[in-house]
Amino acid sequence: MPQALRILNTLMEEHLAAEKSDPVRETLTPQAIRAKLDLDLRATGIPFEDLKDELRGIMAVTPVTANKSFYNQLYGGRDPSAFTGEVMSTLLNTSMYTYKIGGVHVLIELALVKRMGEIMGFEDAEGTFLPGGSMSNLAGMVVALNNAIPGYKTNGPQGKIPRVYTSIEGHYSVPKAAGLLGVGQANCVKIAVDERGQMLPQALEAAIVQDLKDGLTPAMINATTGTTVLGAFDQIAPISAIARKHNVWLHIDAAYGGSFVFHPELKAHFKDAGLADSITWDAHKVMGVPLTCSVILVKKKGLLTQAMSQSASYLFQRGTDEYNPGTRNLQCGRRNSALKLWCAWRVHGDQGYTKRTQAMRNNALTAQECIQDSKQLKLIRVPESINICFEAPGVDTDDLLDAMLSDGDAMIGHAQVDGRTVVRLVLLNPEVSPSDIRVLFATLSAKAEALAKG
Repeated sequence: MPQALRILNTLMEEHLAAEKSDPVRETLTPQAIRAKLDLDLRATGIPFEDLKDELRGIMAVTPVTANKSFYNQLYGGRDPSAFTGEVMSTLLNTSMYTYKIGGVHVLIELALVKRMGEIMGFEDAEGTFLPGGSMSNLAGMVVALNNAIPGYKTNGPQGKIPRVYTSIEGHYSVPKAAGLLGVGQANCVKIAVDERGQMLPQALEAAIVQDLKDGLTPAMINATTGTTVLGAFDQIAPISAIARKHNVWLHIDAAYGGSFVFHPELKAHFKDAGLADSITWDAHKVMGVPLTCSVILVKKKGLLTQAMSQSASYLFQRGTDEYNPGTRNLQCGRRNSALKLWCAWRVHGDQGYTKRTQAMRNNALTAQECIQDSKQLKLIRVPESINICFEAPGVDTDDLLDAMLSDGDAMIGHAQVDGRTVVRLVLLNPEVSPSDIRVLFATLSAKAEALAKG
């Protein structure tokens, strides 16, 4: 281990220095990487010390995602406290299925579930950590199906056809989960949205009423708080009223937007979150915890365990289900994702996350001003949160983003809005300042102008 620590220390120092001197790396083709690096595995190994050079080569061609030039995905930056927790969880190497092997980390996970549930309006939540929002949404659907069709876990749908409802702006993981769980993607109903990207409650109810007339079984409504492209928030109160009226499970996909519950203004979108039955919340997005760290919260304690538990005498031998988190999780062996979030929350506190989300929102408003002041750029929507969607009229969006990447200016993503490809800039790194934003948009405007002139 001493040798490993020395190698890691050297490589990490080199990587942090390289991020400053080479903040944006153009993504190489698979063919170029294979020509540059020997990635094949062989019967004979190499000396451990040689691994340092091989890792150095891998690091040199890995996209940079933690500095101020990365705006491509729904994560960014690097939190020292969360990073420390991540490294410690790897060193300790506990698996989170029983208290016997997880020990104090089970208590840490329970403390986080309790706190996150309380913030969302769940008085005594049941919950567990999963590897990403897609898995948490799948877990929410599992519980919803068991609620809608008693005995689903044991006997399947028993001739019933369950239906799941989500907006056309909802995350792709919802129809994916429907396909994986045997509901069928054709039974995942896409509900229309308004101009802001919010699900239309009247369209939702119409779909449910029609399905009931057709003898189908409405099983779950997926409301989204923080859509992937526009960052929009579905209206929870009217959707909840429909869910209660027709006795349908209400799940909130707050994987992305959940952390805006800390923002002084944006938290208003969560005032009715306690009306839901389950919530997905990712800490590896807005909260800046290293990938991945997602939580599924269920309001009524016992339902998650009921849906997930499976007898295993060789594993669950002592204690109650509360202290054996494997009884309420999709996995058996599971890495400890709770410690890194706990470390970060202990250091920052709620107030730290308030400052973090305020910085992100201020950057979004600065970006909006820059676009509105630019002659080359056009704002597609007023930002609902921290997603900025815009275009350069007369300029191909992919060409603009490729120019930014190849010239080492920034890595920025794109999306489809109103049937065309536009720039989707996500401002998730709180280290980015308003002055950084102004420099970024000055560069974007200049490149857009150059491309327009050909």
